[in-house]
Amino acid sequence: MANQDTQWIIIDSRVFDLSSFASLHPGGQAVLLDPEIAGQDATERFFELHRSEVLHRYARLQIGIIEGEEPQIKSHVPGALSAVPYAEPTWLSPGYHSPYYKEVFHLSSILQNLLCENKIVEDALSGKKPICLAVTEAFAGSDVQGLRCKATRTKEGWIVNGTKKWITNAMWAHYFVVACKAESGEIVILVVERGEGVQTKPIRTAYSSSSAGTAFVTFDSVRVPPENQLGAGHPGLNIILANFNHERWVLTAATIGGQRLIFEECLKWATQRKVFGKPLSSQPVIRQKLAAMISRVESCQSWIENITFQMCTMSAKEQARHLAGQMSLLKMHATRASQATAADAVQIFGGRGITQTGMGRFIEHYHRTLLIDAVGGGAEDVLADLGIRQAIRIFSSSSIVI
Repeated sequence: MANQDTQWIIIDSRVFDLSSFASLHPGGQAVLLDPEIAGQDATERFFELHRSEVLHRYARLQIGIIEGEEPQIKSHVPGALSAVPYAEPTWLSPGYHSPYYKEVFHLSSILQNLLCENKIVEDALSGKKPICLAVTEAFAGSDVQGLRCKATRTKEGWIVNGTKKWITNAMWAHYFVVACKAESGEIVILVVERGEGVQTKPIRTAYSSSSAGTAFVTFDSVRVPPENQLGAGHPGLNIILANFNHERWVLTAATIGGQRLIFEECLKWATQRKVFGKPLSSQPVIRQKLAAMISRVESCQSWIENITFQMCTMSAKEQARHLAGQMSLLKMHATRASQATAADAVQIFGGRGITQTGMGRFIEHYHRTLLIDAVGGGAEDVLADLGIRQAIRIFSSSSIVI
């Protein structure tokens, strides 16, 4: 049923009256008056051009359903596991078995102990007062020894002077875990509370909107009580390096999750997009790209699960000796894999893959912002070198020859 005044269409057994919306349609009213769309079942044509959430956004336009029919399109429920193959690790997918313990670890009791012991931990974990890690400076990134932020010891604790740059979450943070250089030249780690002498200025980056809170932080004669020093009596550099393993683990896990999301988008698109009268997935070159995506993400998944097991069974000293290089090489591998996956995804989506709205908006965003993973926690080349240097150092202590 369609004319200039009344325009009904059918999408997945649901009837929509677009009469009041037609003049606002981004593609123009003429599209809705096309004989193949107006008054017809436009399900296939609709999903060639729109994401499923568009139906939810304009649910108010629905006026009924076709008698005897039921909607066939299933939208993803936020928070639910994906039913798309390889969109989840195998141990989260139906039909597969998990190598991990089924019992719930008593994390709650550990957190309760921490909350009782330290007010800062309680504030941070509860979300009442956000916290951020402030190590990087304009003068020092991967070269932690080059820090210029100074910490001077006093009778009342410490006085901090200096700056930090590209600090994620700093705009919203109440606490700053700051790496400083003491007068002795040693590195100390201090938890600085936002207050007099602490200033943050937003930094615009390509990898996020203002929600990341990335900032330039200035500390001007900020007083820090002695109890706010982390690991007092222990080398601060070792504390930073120990934290790097976990930081890189988290960044790598996020990178792997991002790759799975992009693969899921690509597989959905390849099966619903029609080219030359056939699904895009009928093209061998597309299937090859999808296969490469799977092989990359599953190799990363296997490696990180192995390292995770080692982290759970090794002491901190053993982790420093055996896992720093492994974790560095894994992060490099994962971020380079994500770049290859992003490039393949753009080719699969075509122009939509470089458009910030519509069907390919997740692909465009991923391709535009993924390099933060390749820089944060250590640049790829630095991590690759670290991994090999550690391997050479361990090997050099042996007497093995060809």
